[in-house]
Amino acid sequence: MHRHKLPLKHTIIASALLAIGAPAHAQETTDAPQVVVVTGLRASLESALSAKRTENSIVDVIKAEDIGKFPDTNLAESLQRVPGVAIDRDAGEGRSITVRGLGSDFTRVRINGIEGLATTGGTDSSGGNNRGRGFDFNVFASELFSSLTVRKSSSAEIEEGSLGATVDLQTMRPFDTPKRGFNATVMAKARYNDISKKTDPRAAFMLSNTFNNNTMGFLISGAFSKRNVYEEGFSTVRWDNGPSSGGWCAPLGGSVTGANCSAPVAGFPTATRLPASAAALDAYNTASSAANFHPRLPRYGRLTHDQDRVGLTASFEWKPMRGTRISLDMLYADLSATREESYLEAISFSRSASQGGKPQTSVVQAQYDTLGRLQYGVFNGVDIRSETRFDDLSTKFTQPTLTVAHRINEDLEMNARVGRAKSDFRNPYQTTVTLDAPNVNGYAIDLRSSDRLPLITYPFDAATGGGVLGIYGVPAGAASVTTVTPSEIRIRPQGSVNQNDVAHLDLAWRANDTWTIKGGADLKTYKFKTYESRRATTSGEAIYNLPAGTSLSSVTRVLSGFGNGLDLPSGSATSWLIPDVQGITRAYDAYCNCLKSGPAGGPGDFTLTSTTNGNARGSNRDIKEEDQGVFLQADFDSELAGIPLRGNIGGRYVKTKLTAQGYLATGGGTPVTATNAYNDFLPSFNVTANLTPDFLVRLAGAKVMSRPPLGNLNPGGSVATSGSLSINSGNPTLEPFRAKTMDASFEYYFKNKAFLGLGLFQKNIDSYIQGIRQSLPFNQTGLPSSLLPASFNGSEVFDVTSFANTPGGKLRGYELNYQQPFTFLPAWGRNFGLIANYTKVKSKINYLISTTAANSGTVTDDLVNLSPESWNTTFYYDDNKFSARLTGASRSGYLQVVPAQNNNDVQGKNETFNVDLSVSYKWNDNLEFTFEGVNLTNEKNDQFVSRARNSVLVNHVTGREFLVGARYKF
Repeated sequence: MHRHKLPLKHTIIASALLAIGAPAHAQETTDAPQVVVVTGLRASLESALSAKRTENSIVDVIKAEDIGKFPDTNLAESLQRVPGVAIDRDAGEGRSITVRGLGSDFTRVRINGIEGLATTGGTDSSGGNNRGRGFDFNVFASELFSSLTVRKSSSAEIEEGSLGATVDLQTMRPFDTPKRGFNATVMAKARYNDISKKTDPRAAFMLSNTFNNNTMGFLISGAFSKRNVYEEGFSTVRWDNGPSSGGWCAPLGGSVTGANCSAPVAGFPTATRLPASAAALDAYNTASSAANFHPRLPRYGRLTHDQDRVGLTASFEWKPMRGTRISLDMLYADLSATREESYLEAISFSRSASQGGKPQTSVVQAQYDTLGRLQYGVFNGVDIRSETRFDDLSTKFTQPTLTVAHRINEDLEMNARVGRAKSDFRNPYQTTVTLDAPNVNGYAIDLRSSDRLPLITYPFDAATGGGVLGIYGVPAGAASVTTVTPSEIRIRPQGSVNQNDVAHLDLAWRANDTWTIKGGADLKTYKFKTYESRRATTSGEAIYNLPAGTSLSSVTRVLSGFGNGLDLPSGSATSWLIPDVQGITRAYDAYCNCLKSGPAGGPGDFTLTSTTNGNARGSNRDIKEEDQGVFLQADFDSELAGIPLRGNIGGRYVKTKLTAQGYLATGGGTPVTATNAYNDFLPSFNVTANLTPDFLVRLAGAKVMSRPPLGNLNPGGSVATSGSLSINSGNPTLEPFRAKTMDASFEYYFKNKAFLGLGLFQKNIDSYIQGIRQSLPFNQTGLPSSLLPASFNGSEVFDVTSFANTPGGKLRGYELNYQQPFTFLPAWGRNFGLIANYTKVKSKINYLISTTAANSGTVTDDLVNLSPESWNTTFYYDDNKFSARLTGASRSGYLQVVPAQNNNDVQGKNETFNVDLSVSYKWNDNLEFTFEGVNLTNEKNDQFVSRARNSVLVNHVTGREFLVGARYKF
């Protein structure tokens, strides 16, 4: 699972450190006292450390001194600097986070104190359309925010919903600026990618002012960026063993039962079968062995990402009297993108016999290693496909927030917040079109030199199509298209909407010098809706012959220059003929949403359906959660045996009411609504002891909960009430994930703003959620009794394939955190510094495996999305004029699916190591120049299946990026 990285990466780090090692502005030693005003990178580090030190809970903080001063161009990439936080990328950009081994579904995100959920669409290998509870950080420009806070321990006053952490994002406000009065900053950068060879703009501005004797203020900020990226590489979708899809085509004269080639279809080329021989039968038997695995869809591909991101904030603050502060914050983000995915692939290996798959394909040669991995193969009767998919994607996020803080008297304070966070993701065009070359003889794939980038050879010129790659329509008079592989047009518009309406009120009463009592209430209404449409029938996705007067050249083009960022084996195809999405959809009028007559005599059904379509129905569902919570918390600041103690103790009670709607297959899409409710009492405590003025020990404990994944709550699916009684659906009666957490933190704050910390944590996950097959009475499924025939009473036992609460397991680990400005060195080195952290996490979960009976077995493995090890190191130089930092971030391999499909044990992602560089130079107090290098090692997105084989699923790169810019302060 964990692959060793080349020493070259560490050599790059060492070289870059030496490159920035000579300070551009060494300070001369003098005996005269000096007053040093710290700004820039060191100022933000010191501010963040101060915020961490004064908190009662266990937190980590990242601060930005000014607009565009976040340490990274992406919020997720900034968060990975926090101990225990690891990120996942999509198209080379940080998208989601994992905190202490718990994935994004277990992490809550608040923006200006209001819980929000921003979602967008991504590549299928990175999760596709986010229909879950995970927050997509790539929706927002980092320039819009002034601080990030990761709350790792719980307290009663912080709303429930997280097993991992609560992340607070704060936008800029006028009274938070270092200088009162008028402030303005503009920033502009140019970004260059070394694979796409494109240069894109990135810009931001901030304008603020305080007035009326500094009792009122406003701030407006905005950010805009374009990003054009090529993502290139090899992928397989899944790996399969020989006999599970019907076997291969046996040699002529072979005596293998049921392994004859499928019958030829009129209008399609016929596969060439091998004559009976010992060598042919040996190749056939080797490929058919259950111990041997082959890629289901071997393909090289280019994904073109073209993205525009716009963000705006506005803040108005008013201090009408001493002790009162009213803030109105507005946030708007618009992430618009198009993505084109183009692949040259062999589809025969992924299709069953009824779909014209492997039983057409005969094995000419086959070599496997001792682990069962295909090393080399030559095949006849292979269906080759050139596929292009086009997505039009957009996310619009809006959030108004009103915050009021008012000191009623010297001992009583009131805080109130109200806001709405809404994320509207739309994918109105998701269209896939294909060219095909059926039953090609002499296809070869060679993984002997590289198991990540194989040599694939085609018996035709891929750049021209070789006269065989083109439109293959449904044969005239064909009763079915399931036994052939005609070309296709797939149209699948979709989207999802998340909305949080939040209200919070609390009072804090200072009872005496030791105790402050807090109490309050929270109301939240969360609404989730997702939708999708597809062609009315699967056969409706098949292409019929080209319309009269349409040439193949008018609906195709050539992809060229492939592999610039890859070490492709010699002889690889770097250009191939691809279908043109616009050309084909225009020729067929594919967006008409209508029923036509196909030229071949069959139906040309371009009608889009949703809830009545079995392939789209499951993606049409709604969730509404109404959460009511109250809390009581006591903050204390005292001494015990002369040791200063501070912290809090309290409890939160929350009631969750759920309404879920989905659609059942019965009646062609019957709406079904189910409800559920559950209550939680969540006690918590945080204690900080100042053993010395500079050494702190923190202890924390809590009961926590995280609500079930949205997809698991869908009551839709299928219910069979005749013959074998069965249900296949989600489970709206799920209880949340629940856990008990324990934390300890040992923090030593050196002189000169240095820090050394050790964090220990354990989470006893009492309730987990897994997919399972079990026997249940209908009245325990959460589905309404109206779905049953009149003769049923609800006690009938059904075979239920759904989700269930199961025992979890323990998660434990530790974090090391070190921050040191080298002010103790002589003049040549005192402006250097180091930030480093390391996290080790261990977890074991008992995963249930179901076959034909309930709880038929278990397998114990790591928690999904948990990287056992991660670390982040930043080496920097900052003399208030010249600043440079070099960052390395490593995340060990982790699992994504347990158990995996097609007789594989696990699916996951191999370790990653990213290196970034940032340099800035202050020309004067107003003007600053910047240079940044992102992903300097061109790190791969390397996904695998099977722990033992480590067979490649995805091996893509997105290239290095370089940004040059300037920032001006008025």
